[in-house]
Order: sequence, then structure tokens, then C-alpha cells
Amino acid sequence: MNNFGGHFGGGRPHHHGTSTMRCKYCRTTLTVIPGERAIQCSNCSSVTRVRRADRIPLPVMGPTTAPFQRARGNKRAVLIGITYAAGGMRRGSGGQLRGPINDVKCMRNLLCHRFGFPSECVIMLTDDQRDPFRLPTKDNIRMAMHWLVQGCSYGDSLVFHFSGLGAQVADDDGDEVDGYDEALCPMDAFQRGPILDDEINETIVRPLVPGARLHAVVDACYSATVLDLPFLCRVARNGYWQWEDHRPPSGAWKGTSGGQAVLFSGYSDGKNNFAVMPDAVASLGAMTHSFIKAVECEPRGVTYGRLLTSMRTIMKSGGSGMGYDMQGPIGAPMQHHKVANFSGVQEPNLSSSEMFDIYRKPFVL
Repeated sequence: MNNFGGHFGGGRPHHHGTSTMRCKYCRTTLTVIPGERAIQCSNCSSVTRVRRADRIPLPVMGPTTAPFQRARGNKRAVLIGITYAAGGMRRGSGGQLRGPINDVKCMRNLLCHRFGFPSECVIMLTDDQRDPFRLPTKDNIRMAMHWLVQGCSYGDSLVFHFSGLGAQVADDDGDEVDGYDEALCPMDAFQRGPILDDEINETIVRPLVPGARLHAVVDACYSATVLDLPFLCRVARNGYWQWEDHRPPSGAWKGTSGGQAVLFSGYSDGKNNFAVMPDAVASLGAMTHSFIKAVECEPRGVTYGRLLTSMRTIMKSGGSGMGYDMQGPIGAPMQHHKVANFSGVQEPNLSSSEMFDIYRKPFVL
């Protein structure tokens, strides 16, 4: 798996209103994508930041959600699973991801059967779909995110789930404590570029009004702070916990409009090996699997702290040997499948738009 480190590349004007730049790592010539701030190299998979002077603006247009149903229940979800079967994202790694589509199916069953999400209010974007508007392209993911929060109001419970690949690119606006933006890779990332955490935060975090809740579960490398939330919870092995302030040094606002956003993601340094199962064996992502199993095993009203501890235990055990076999409709897609840590996640993380006592606040969807 290549390290998706993004760096500035030099650009030069080109004819016909386009421009090109060089990939920092392999020096491949890249075409600057109109309206985008980063490009993913099709040769080495690294992400390169487009310099401000080289960016090509697009006409200002309002967000559209036209291809998606107008269901407006107070429980809505967008679930995205990408194997990259057609895009060759995992160059040199031996094959496509095994697990994201199963992750999405299991997450949908969890939401609908345990938490009462109406099936018509759950949008699934996977790269095995025949409907072009249900493919996890960059445009479709953007529209789905706008649909999720559009018109949100008090009492809304929203879920965003992504299972696939993440990327990292050097920050250029001073809003990252560690100096790097995180990003999610759509199925057409080589053609359109990744979706940066700045855009994700602006789209599904900032519009949250008082009383609206968003829970995100992201199973991807480099996903620890992919929603750009201002607070990250650190939990020691002995159970001691504290919130770290990740508000941008630039002073940019990354919070909500009065609601709450919580992210379950995975810490990864990008150095772990990525598991690729044989073609005949489907698998499940370790991060998603640990979340679903923990929710199933713990009683209703479990605290965030207890849920996070349970997820860690399940991940360390490899998802087996714990007596946590899922039964019924939620676990149906998991039968006879193996768990694969395709994202290289080392342990689950919790971040939030606000600080709270993780061992007192109940997890509620």
C-alpha cells in the first residue's frame, strides 16, 4: 500500500484552459481538475495539493440532491462502501479491497433492525450498483452528504458511514494541528481527486442545528480526524481519558451550528500491511465489524466510553473468540465471512464537536 502523503507540486499553464503539474513522488504529469484542490496520482496513488495559483475555478452553483429520494424522516443515513474493483486504487498490493460492500450491508441492517431507521431513508453507495446515481463517485458522494443534512432539525439522528480508502495531503490553510488534511477516496479519485476533510466538515458538520445529532463511522486509513472535529478523545489502557483540543491554529470554526457530531474512526500510521483476502473469500472491515459487534453486545444505553472499550477488545481479538457471534438479520451478511483489516486501522478513535464525559453520556442513535 502506498503512503498517500500529499505535497505541493509545481504547476505550469497548458493550452485549452487546462494546466498540469508534477506528482511530487514519481514526477508523473497530472492534469489539474477544475474546481478541485488535490489530485491523486494514477501511477503511485499519492495525493498532491493543487497550489492556489494553479486552481481552475468552476461557476458557483448551489448543492443539488435531485437524484436521491425526498424521504425526510428524522432518522437518515448515508452508507458508502468502495472496493475499487474498477479503478485499480491498490496498485502493487495484489487486488481490490474485500469488505466494504459487506460493511455497508451490515451497517444498514443494524440501523434498520436495531435503531428503527426507515429503509427509504438509508442511501447506499457501492461500486457494485447498476444505478449510476448509486455509485460512490465524487459527485454522488457530495450529493448524498448534502441530502443527509439538508433541512436538518431538532431531534434528527443522522449517520454517515464510509468503508474504503483514505488519503493524506499537506495542509495549506493553517487549519490542521498536525499539518495534514485527511481525505476520503471516491471510486473515481484518479479522475476527480479525493474529498478533503475541510469539505466534509463544511458539508455535514457545520449545518447541524441545535438538537440534531450526527454519528459518523469511517473505516479507512488516515481517518482519525477526517471530519475535522475540534476535539479528540484519548483513552489510556487503564481507562483514563481526556479530550485534546484540535481546534485549528488559524482560528477557523470547525464546529456545528448548535448540534452535535461524533466520529468513530481508526488510528493508523499508514505503515500497517493491508489485508487482501483471496478472490473466493469475502471479508468485513475490522473497524466497521468492531463497531457493529460492540453495539450488538452492549446493552441499550451503553456509554460512549464503554462502547469504545468494547470495540478495542473486539479489534484486538480479531473479531473472534469473544462469544460475540451475531445472529439474526443484522449478522446475516456476515455469515461465513472473514474479518480483514484492509484499512490498516490499529485502534478505534473518538472525536466530537464538543467535550463530554464519555463514561456518563449514553450512546443513542
